[in-house]
Amino acid sequence: IEAVSVVKTQRRDLSVQINEERFSPKIGDAIESKPNVLNLMIGGKMLPSKSKEILPVINPATGQILRYVPESTEDELEAAVHSAREAFSMWRDTSVSKRSRVMFEYQRLIREREDELVQAIVEENGKTIADAKGDVFRGLEVVEQCCALGNHMMGETLANAAIGIDTYSYKEPLGICAGIAPFNFPAMIPLWMFPVGITCGNTYILKPSEKVPSATMILAEMALQAGLPPGVLNVVHGTKPVVDFLCRAPEIKAISFVGGNKAGEYIFAEATRHGKRCQANLGAKNHGVILPDADKEKTLD
Repeated sequence: IEAVSVVKTQRRDLSVQINEERFSPKIGDAIESKPNVLNLMIGGKMLPSKSKEILPVINPATGQILRYVPESTEDELEAAVHSAREAFSMWRDTSVSKRSRVMFEYQRLIREREDELVQAIVEENGKTIADAKGDVFRGLEVVEQCCALGNHMMGETLANAAIGIDTYSYKEPLGICAGIAPFNFPAMIPLWMFPVGITCGNTYILKPSEKVPSATMILAEMALQAGLPPGVLNVVHGTKPVVDFLCRAPEIKAISFVGGNKAGEYIFAEATRHGKRCQANLGAKNHGVILPDADKEKTLD
């Protein structure tokens, strides 16, 4: 739903040295006092935040602080919206075939730099290497589908819907879309979101989980390398104040969210209250059926 609206009428190095300091929550620390703060991506540039608020990114296996992520300021969020708005008028008129060619190059880069993504996921999320590779691969499958998305963007026509009346429809991009991604799949879920949205002609603002931001930053850098014009994809960081901004900014037309029930219900209510389309996938579980002949205790274990 974030991608189209039917109208009926006629290698920059992103790695940083691990800080050996053990984890202690320090939300609100001044950026000036801490190194290794991740950048924002606005207007095709990696920009340091001017925020005075930072959050630690923790290795869950060791408790070590790996790096820090800023709480984006309102001015920075407005700049991301401005960048996406400026890029939209150009990007929506870019041919479907050209947008798809960007995705062809993008999937090649993801394959080429898979190990870099996997390392970031293992460090920040705590997955095994095999699970992290699966995370990247499942996102890559969506990018591969975007290479041929043009077939799904065709409109419809019907001659003689009534006497002397023909109908036709086009699928048009909405404008600026936003994605709010969770902790559990640092590569897969961002790749569910922005590749589809931008291939359909929208521009995008993505907020990764503040707990696992590095995979998204690597993916954003690769998108620029693949030929994505400045401003088509923007990345901001933060917590609830950033979410509230994305839900309420009038120029953002649609929001995608994946995550827990409480947050998702809030985001859906807030976004729709402000006139946005919103898709919210909440509280997903991997269900299993235990058949009568199964060993109950072994299955539960």
